[in-house]
Amino acid sequence: MEQLYVFGTGNASVTRCYNTCFAIRTEQGYLMVDAGGGNQILRILEDMQVPLDKIHHLFVTHEHTDHILGVVWMIRMIGQKIRQGKYEGTLTIYCHPGLVDTILTLCRLTTQKKIWKLIDGEGHIRLTPVSDGQTMEILGRQVTFFDIHSTKATQFGFTMRLADGRKLACAGDEPYNPLCGPYVAGSHWLLHEAFCLYEDREQFKPYEKHHSTVKDACILAEDLQIPNLVLWHTEDKNLADRKERYGAEGRLYYRGDLFIPDDGEVIDL
Repeated sequence: MEQLYVFGTGNASVTRCYNTCFAIRTEQGYLMVDAGGGNQILRILEDMQVPLDKIHHLFVTHEHTDHILGVVWMIRMIGQKIRQGKYEGTLTIYCHPGLVDTILTLCRLTTQKKIWKLIDGEGHIRLTPVSDGQTMEILGRQVTFFDIHSTKATQFGFTMRLADGRKLACAGDEPYNPLCGPYVAGSHWLLHEAFCLYEDREQFKPYEKHHSTVKDACILAEDLQIPNLVLWHTEDKNLADRKERYGAEGRLYYRGDLFIPDDGEVIDL
């Protein structure tokens, strides 16, 4: 059975939890998705007992700091392990074509030459651009990447066919765009952002930031008839009762299984 490893659940400006990033674990390893905004990802991986040498696939959704800066730390630390002979195989980083130069530039500016030279040139760390609608086999699963049609910066989501044939869809960190319907339709799992409660919209102003509320995401999942919904990329002002409050609002509009994880949770898919 695949598992969803939740590394972070917060939006870009959180300080009480980590930025939203995660991994899907299969019997062959981990597909990591984004890495948050800093080196806290290293502590989280350690706490969740996810060794760096078991991560060989990393997908970067887009260029925003809360998603990409942690990737530099992943490259730095895995690069060190490669040089020490403690990492077997290749780290493949998937991203849309516009991110390739961005990641290379960040690494050249912030890591030692001996680390960034490992990217592509020596084959140990590979930047692999993916196109809208492209399907690849990763960890023995069919993964399809798609453009979410962001209004802010090019961003890709993905779907994965689980071992039992069910489909998981990650819609990125913006509201679902109907143009993504051909990819998301028929999903059994939807990973979707929910910036705040609908009742708190005046406080957090999600629509100004092009984000959803819990109510919006739950109505969407109900309309799409998706049986399992994971909500994250939230504010962090009410972490102690986030599960209870988000769950209470969400279940008014959604009849499926609703997950509001905390950082560090593992969800069986």
